[in-house]
Amino acid sequence: MRLKSAYWNFFADYLGLAAVLAGLILLFGFATENFLTRTTFHTLANQIPTVLIVAVGMTFVLIVGGIDLSVGSVLALSGAVLGIGLVRLLLPLPLAILLCVATGLACGTLNGLIVIRWKIPSFIVTLGMLEVARGGTYLVTGSRTQYLGESIESISGVKILEISLPFMLAVILVLVAQTTLWKTGFGRYVFATGANEEVLRLSGIDPRWVKLVVYALSGLLTALASVVYCSRLSAADPNAGSGFELQAIAATVVGGTSLQGGRGSAIGTFFGVLIIAVLGIGLAQMGAQEPTKRLVTGCVIVIAVIIDQYRQSREEARTK
Repeated sequence: MRLKSAYWNFFADYLGLAAVLAGLILLFGFATENFLTRTTFHTLANQIPTVLIVAVGMTFVLIVGGIDLSVGSVLALSGAVLGIGLVRLLLPLPLAILLCVATGLACGTLNGLIVIRWKIPSFIVTLGMLEVARGGTYLVTGSRTQYLGESIESISGVKILEISLPFMLAVILVLVAQTTLWKTGFGRYVFATGANEEVLRLSGIDPRWVKLVVYALSGLLTALASVVYCSRLSAADPNAGSGFELQAIAATVVGGTSLQGGRGSAIGTFFGVLIIAVLGIGLAQMGAQEPTKRLVTGCVIVIAVIIDQYRQSREEARTK
């Protein structure tokens, strides 16, 4: 009976997110003339992949009870390294991408090492990396945008059944991430680390390596998102990724991932990204200015956190 109730609660969360998304689509469809058009959904599909890839990595970080504020700056630094590889070193595109991914992986791994070695709160560590990576980006680019040429454009230009390759890869990533969380030992360790580190330690698993892998994964996925971002612009912008950490955290929280750790899902994050993207596009088509859009998005995030706290208190009361 308890297992049946757990499954019902699990699917009820997804049904709730789907209902919110459908409600927003209908609302903006009636409120504006151009929302329910092919152009809008193509715009949505082009905007989503970069944020979604970063948000999937953020989901793992939040589940283990951490946070990564450096993703926006790491995205910019990884893009700058991609530009250096393509423009200055004249590397083939695959090698330049490899160099870009290695940069993101190194930043994420360094975050994880500092967190687990000196037990410094991840908020402080990743806030420091935010400044380090952004400063490094400005230094290596001279604070100038680098044009990367046509070769990088091919990544976003590929379409399968009129769906862009980055969107399809982002959706596949969500499915792989969700399968990892559901069906693998590592996924169980991730949830256990966020729920109760001591219990995991007593069972013979060191939660420190779980955290290290998760932060490294966040850096790696951020670098992959940087490749997608640069392919859309055909350029490496030193100001790229500004505010991405807030977008990623917002999407994961709206999607049901707990800021206290121990609960979350990649599919929920996917819904969260869609909800925030639809909200932004819909408000823009209604003529809302940027301050209004940010105000509404902020209110949605606060409501999601309140719901998370309410759910958490109910679960604690049920277990007592």
